[in-house]
Amino acid sequence: MIPGLPFATFRWTILTLAVLAQVYLFLRARHAIRSSRRSERFKTRTVAAVGAFILLLFVLNLLILYRPIPWVYPPAAAQAGIFYPLAVWALGSIFSALLLLAGQIAGRMARPFVRLCRRLAGRPVSASFSGSRRLFLQAGTGGLFAVPLLLCGYGAAYAGRDGAVHNIDLPFDCPLRVVQLTDIHAGIYMNREQMRRYIDEIIALQPDLFVLTGDYISNSLSFLPGCLEEMARVRARYGTLAILGNHEHWYAGLGELQAIFLRFGVPLLQNEHRLIRTDHGAFAVAGIDDLRNGTADLDAALHGLDRTVPTILLWHRPEIFPKAALQGISLTLSGHYHGGQIKTGPARSGRRSGTPPHTLSRGTVSDRGLAAVRQPGDRHNVHTGAPERPAGSDPAPSDLSHG
Repeated sequence: MIPGLPFATFRWTILTLAVLAQVYLFLRARHAIRSSRRSERFKTRTVAAVGAFILLLFVLNLLILYRPIPWVYPPAAAQAGIFYPLAVWALGSIFSALLLLAGQIAGRMARPFVRLCRRLAGRPVSASFSGSRRLFLQAGTGGLFAVPLLLCGYGAAYAGRDGAVHNIDLPFDCPLRVVQLTDIHAGIYMNREQMRRYIDEIIALQPDLFVLTGDYISNSLSFLPGCLEEMARVRARYGTLAILGNHEHWYAGLGELQAIFLRFGVPLLQNEHRLIRTDHGAFAVAGIDDLRNGTADLDAALHGLDRTVPTILLWHRPEIFPKAALQGISLTLSGHYHGGQIKTGPARSGRRSGTPPHTLSRGTVSDRGLAAVRQPGDRHNVHTGAPERPAGSDPAPSDLSHG
């Protein structure tokens, strides 16, 4: 989403692009069909069938976007046979239309130059294309149309599920093993079975602290209870702490969200912090609301907290990194960007100990505040010098104080 752009404006912008894309693709398809040598009856029926097909896909995508499907956690067969093809068309058709339009504009701009070159070379300027040249252009046009759809299909079938656990070792004043899970987007594209597999992996990591950094649902609040029920299966030594993302604010009010989190025993940090005392010393976890759609307040989250206490900051968007660094935050964990993005922070930290703070947005960490985002669905296993805990051992109790 574009920073600073209201959600309603963003949605209407995407909808407008989608409508224009469908109209453009239909016009290109109709032109190609009308240019063929088939019978008029065949052309008319084919144009009608293509138009009906494009309209059907567009209407079904609109229903999913504006009227959340009540089918909570559909099976994998329904995902692959119904919902993924619709998602691939919704996104791929826009990029296909843009590529075709760019190719069409480039072709028209190049024609005068090609004609001039042929005249200068003394070669005849033909107004029509030869059979082989026309076939080449048709193949190129088909490629421009198909490539975005193929890439979107690859993303839906493979890349979106190609998650991995990244083990990251960081200096921290309190030995700790933290596992972060972010941007789950439970819904028709992330069902209960998939979430259960992720949680089983996290349980096997035996975290000291489990943190959730927002966007638990996609486009319906009905998926949140099942998502939190799976998250609550993790029994970390120092518990689980969560913050809200932009998607939660889109579909529910703060009071309703807090009630759901409370029902499933997942503490929600809303511009506040928790002080956790351990045998190795105390550390704090601060969490703030979403910047664009909530009421983010870093000062309120850190109010009353001794700044010498090593602190982990949870915020859905990594734009907080520079400000967190100036506040001397030891580690910042974020999400939101789903992979492929890079967010940078300042090289100067201002931390009293002289060690630069660390920032992580679903990827690797450097002491210069660079967070390189990896694949979607990744889990982060952040080590801060925590000793190994024997398998099956019970977590030690801890003292959690509210900030």
